[in-house]
Amino acid sequence: MKARLVVFPIRGRNWCFSQTIESLQSEAHSSNTPSTFKDLWKKISSNSKHNSFNSNLEVVVDFASNKMNKAWSNLEKAPAGSLKNKIHGLGLRLLSRVKPSEIFLKSIPKEVTRVDITYPSSLNGRLVRRRLRHIAMRGSIIHKKYFYGSVTLLPLTSFFMVLPLPNIPFFWVLFRTYSHWRALQGSENLLQLVTNNSDQQKSDKGTTDKTNIKDDPQRTKGCSSPPWVLKPSEDLQKLIRSGEANDGLSEPTISDICKRFNLNTMDVVKYKHTL
Repeated sequence: MKARLVVFPIRGRNWCFSQTIESLQSEAHSSNTPSTFKDLWKKISSNSKHNSFNSNLEVVVDFASNKMNKAWSNLEKAPAGSLKNKIHGLGLRLLSRVKPSEIFLKSIPKEVTRVDITYPSSLNGRLVRRRLRHIAMRGSIIHKKYFYGSVTLLPLTSFFMVLPLPNIPFFWVLFRTYSHWRALQGSENLLQLVTNNSDQQKSDKGTTDKTNIKDDPQRTKGCSSPPWVLKPSEDLQKLIRSGEANDGLSEPTISDICKRFNLNTMDVVKYKHTL
């Protein structure tokens, strides 16, 4: 499976890392998650003969995630002023605090085996790939820590089940546990994809040639087929140059970039205001 990534500076040292919408949709269509408990049991039983415990755990987590998404959709359709509608509003406020880097890392499943990286043509390809490695490495450390922290909170929040009201703390912590786990998996997979093998690492250290074969998108395909492809974009460079301001890219420019490269505007805007 291939993921199409778009990388560009959005404000000062803040860079945007996003995956195109059509790439996300293709990943969703390729997943084969059971929809009922009967189908779940059949899949686990059939996989137990060949796959490991981790593979069955993946199936269970995906099944629970689908159930959570359906429950969230039901809350979204609730009448205005109802308790479900108020819970949905609270959930939106909580979700707005999730960092865009976490959303990006979650969008890269373990099935991805190649990434196409689009970036402004004025940037050096090695710098872009280095920034991707940095966000992946940092994400693997941060989300592992928060994942274990969320797991420890689950038993504590489960005590609120005795109350007659919906146990919002438990379901929020459960969602954060799942979210950090997915971000951890995505960061580890991305780090593996954009990191050189041992021979390429030695070559990286021994040369400073800007026309290095690894950074030439026209010659990359001819050398050992790495799992990453660099694609400098003149269109993206022109859009960024036309919308630069003192406080970063303007909102209309961000909107134009999202339309041109089919990105989620709300996720991209978050990068501008992230510290």
